[in-house]
Amino acid sequence: MPRRHQLIRASGFSKTYGGLEAVRDLTFHVGPGEILGLVGPNGAGKTTTIRALSGIISPTSGELSIAGHDVTSEPLLAKQALGYVPDEPHLFDTLTVWEHLEFTAAAYHVDNYRPVAEALLRAFELQDKCDTLAHDLSRGMRQKVVFACTFLHEPSALLFDEPLAGLDPAAIWTVKESIRERAGRGAAIIISSHLLTLVESLCTHLLILHRGRCQRLGPMVEVLQAFDETKSDTTLEEVFFAITHDSDDDPG
Repeated sequence: MPRRHQLIRASGFSKTYGGLEAVRDLTFHVGPGEILGLVGPNGAGKTTTIRALSGIISPTSGELSIAGHDVTSEPLLAKQALGYVPDEPHLFDTLTVWEHLEFTAAAYHVDNYRPVAEALLRAFELQDKCDTLAHDLSRGMRQKVVFACTFLHEPSALLFDEPLAGLDPAAIWTVKESIRERAGRGAAIIISSHLLTLVESLCTHLLILHRGRCQRLGPMVEVLQAFDETKSDTTLEEVFFAITHDSDDDPG
């Protein structure tokens, strides 16, 4: 795939904290319409990878880019094309729900944002919370506000770190459909989650990390089929536990 079509790209990415190597020599890309599932045990390097791609932390070595813009040397252009939902919903406690949308529109220079903002409020059933301060929202409601703000500027690349935490069944359905819709419109998406059934049902591609290293990478169907060619119904759960168990047993 030509680099101009690699909306999310990591090349030789490594991150070290002191003497701890969190991620080592990781290379992958996500193109338009692709949804990459990023899975691994706790401490595998998933959140480190997501935060580095979002520009929150700097790589120790390697290159990271969003929509063709280097995350380190062109941070503003990279972030303009990016939407990021972290594992904890961070809002301004003294702003209302609507004021968060207004702030987001101003930050990303979104003109005529009101119709889009109102549609997002309806999609996430937040209409009656417009004038509610973030401080007074439940965790699930706060998470829905984060989604609405993330989608407002129509980013071409999206990063989700445990996106369904705290959401009720209706909101989970809305989020999944929103992700599929945006991929259908050409966005490149990464979902990091411990919910393997979610990843298997939603993602087109798979990256399994363990101890900061890539264990499997490729289209979801091909990864599952290649793991056990004698079966036609291998599940991600089977692959995940076999790979991470084997890696734990490997002294190297």
